[in-house]
Amino acid sequence: MAEVTKEQARELHDRFHVLDGHFDLLMDVEIQRGYGKTKMIETEYLPRFQQGGVHSIVAAVFVEDAFVPEMSMRKALNQISALHAEAAESPEHIVIAKSLEDIHRARAEQKVSFILSLEGAEPLHNDLSLLRIYYELGVRMMGLVWSRRNFVGDGSFFAPVREGKKGGITDFGVRLIEEAEKLGIVIDVSHLNDEGFWDVMEISEKPVIASHSNSRALVPTMRNLTDDQIKAIALKDGLIGLNAFSMFTASTSAEATIERLVDHVDHMRKLVGAKYIGLGLDLCDDLTKYLPLDRIAKTKEMPFDVVKGHVSLPEITRELMKRGYKDEEIEGILGGNYLRVYQEVWK
Repeated sequence: MAEVTKEQARELHDRFHVLDGHFDLLMDVEIQRGYGKTKMIETEYLPRFQQGGVHSIVAAVFVEDAFVPEMSMRKALNQISALHAEAAESPEHIVIAKSLEDIHRARAEQKVSFILSLEGAEPLHNDLSLLRIYYELGVRMMGLVWSRRNFVGDGSFFAPVREGKKGGITDFGVRLIEEAEKLGIVIDVSHLNDEGFWDVMEISEKPVIASHSNSRALVPTMRNLTDDQIKAIALKDGLIGLNAFSMFTASTSAEATIERLVDHVDHMRKLVGAKYIGLGLDLCDDLTKYLPLDRIAKTKEMPFDVVKGHVSLPEITRELMKRGYKDEEIEGILGGNYLRVYQEVWK
């Protein structure tokens, strides 16, 4: 490996547009605003984004099991409303991006752009007409399922569970994919089961992403992708976003490091090339405060994130440089490949 200093890595890192393709910050923002806090992103998150050289964040709208199905729409709208309120309170720092032009303009104005994404179609229930409403509110990406069944299809569990026969994409799911592509919403297959994945590959006509999934060949969990799935996404001209969640990165806590995360990059690069790799870090350490006490104790044994916050993103750049990745490959992985997909789907 080449010797690369932190200063060299930071200089290269700051040249590129850095985009994290999956972050559940809206769950935290909505809850804290409910306690009366304002300017949550500006005060709690923005300094970290700036320290890590981050320009764009995909803000996932995630509805917890306790609110499904009856409260799915309300929780989703509350989170989206929270982001709009934050943007109104901090217009000099925050932009909700609905187009590629919005993303580029925000960077030129030294603001952080946020792209809204549904993490599972539960907020739609089984009403396709609602998709237009979410689109008008700014949703430009959509995970079809979380790790549970909904009207679209079945999710992939984090670990094996006892279950009945799995299903693929439903008739509602087919119509949802078709309508999303007409509107210009990126389809995301992270959390989808294998049967549904292959259905999406047949149904979709535009690039498809797996916003926060790693390689199943390196860590055998259904939440990661097989080699054939990685190749199929590349054939769709989509991308796979690296997930920094420790249990998807390595099999033990001792192995859960940035180096191990970049091993997943190496594997995917050998399969399909760096053009189809991005970041979807799914950083969750900030959310552990909402876990039950017994689960909080377990996170001390195997912490959630191998990347310690967005301030640590230049460490990924440094590791890629050490391994001899070309500048243009690093540029794509850090954010350029997402912008390519947006250019194709949002137009």
